Amino acid sequence: MPRVESYGERGLTLVDRLGVWLSTRAIKRHLPRGDLDVLELGCGYRATHLIALGDRVSHGVGVDVKIAPRLKNTERYTFYEGAIEEILPRLKDITIDLVLLISVLEHLANPLTTLTSVHRILKTSGVFLINVPTWIGKAFLALSAFRLGLSPQLEIDDHKMYYNKRDLWPLLVKAGFKPSQIKLHYHKFGLNLFARVIK
Repeated sequence: MPRVESYGERGLTLVDRLGVWLSTRAIKRHLPRGDLDVLELGCGYRATHLIALGDRVSHGVGVDVKIAPRLKNTERYTFYEGAIEEILPRLKDITIDLVLLISVLEHLANPLTTLTSVHRILKTSGVFLINVPTWIGKAFLALSAFRLGLSPQLEIDDHKMYYNKRDLWPLLVKAGFKPSQIKLHYHKFGLNLFARVIK
């Protein structure tokens, strides 16, 4: 079943808000210098990470199945509603300084296709930031969603994969990124894996 709602469309739980805050901190630590053309795939209903970059964004592009109506006429931003796999081919003429794929790759049925498209869209020396849940994080997410009701069950049931370094690194190499330009580290107490990749 294709997704019909975006992350955060029904609001965020306390656990979700903490996760978004930690991810935003990680993103800001790894930003390239200067004003940036930024693409966020799976930006969520409110495009929280993209908007949080503020004045660092020269032009921002957000993609998700639904976007909050109030964002659609925001200066310096363009939003596309639809599945990532459907929207990416439309972006073939865009060159981007920074691509964000934050807590999204685990939802994709064909992650390699998306990673290959990002490689094509990204400028030379552009930065690609990825956050994914780890296999250790899987147990925590299941507990939070299905036992404690602290995370949205719909999101966790939509996960198609969890990642460790040995899972993510080969996908990035197959997508065209050079091994020497891939930096991976665990964060959020080992529950997530964060990647900074330079084209």
